[in-house]
Amino acid sequence: MSSENVPGLDSKLTVAYNLMMERARAILGEAEKGAAHAIDMAMERASELGELTREEAEEVADYVRRDLHDAADFINESGSELRDWLRFDLEVVEQKIGDIFATMVDHTQQELDKIEKMANAVGEWHTGEVVGIGTLECKGCGEQIHFHHTGHVPPCPKCRGTRYSRVSTGE
Repeated sequence: MSSENVPGLDSKLTVAYNLMMERARAILGEAEKGAAHAIDMAMERASELGELTREEAEEVADYVRRDLHDAADFINESGSELRDWLRFDLEVVEQKIGDIFATMVDHTQQELDKIEKMANAVGEWHTGEVVGIGTLECKGCGEQIHFHHTGHVPPCPKCRGTRYSRVSTGE
C-alpha cells in the first residue's frame, strides 16, 4: 500500500512536517548548533507564526526527530545508505523533500556520532501519527506500507493493526 491512498494526506500536520523540515535545514545552514537545535527553532517558528498550536508544533517536531534519528541510527550501525533505510530509491521521492531529508539525516548522523546512543532504543510508529518517507511494517501481521512522501500512518490494511516498526534493507 502506498501513502498516496491515505485519506487526509494534505492535512495540517503533514504540511507542517514538511515545512518544519525545510525551516530546520535553513537554520542548519545559518548556525552550526546541530539538527536538534534547528528542529527546536523550526518548531518555535511554526508556533510563533500561528501555523500550529504549541502542542501541535511539539508533536510534529517529535515526528521529525523520530524519523531523523531512526535513519541516522540505521546508517551509523549498518554502514548502509539512506536509500537502504527507505527501501526504495530516492528517485521516486519528490526531489525537494528528498534533499531536505538527506541533509537533515546527515546532520543528525553527525550528532549521533558524537553522542553515546542508548543501545535498546526501539522506535515504534502508531496509526494517526505523521511519518516521513520510508517503509513501515505492521507489528501484527508484517504488512508493509511505503511512504514516498510525508503522510499519516493508517491502520494496517490487512489486519487493522495500529503499531509499526521501520523496515530497512539492512534488517
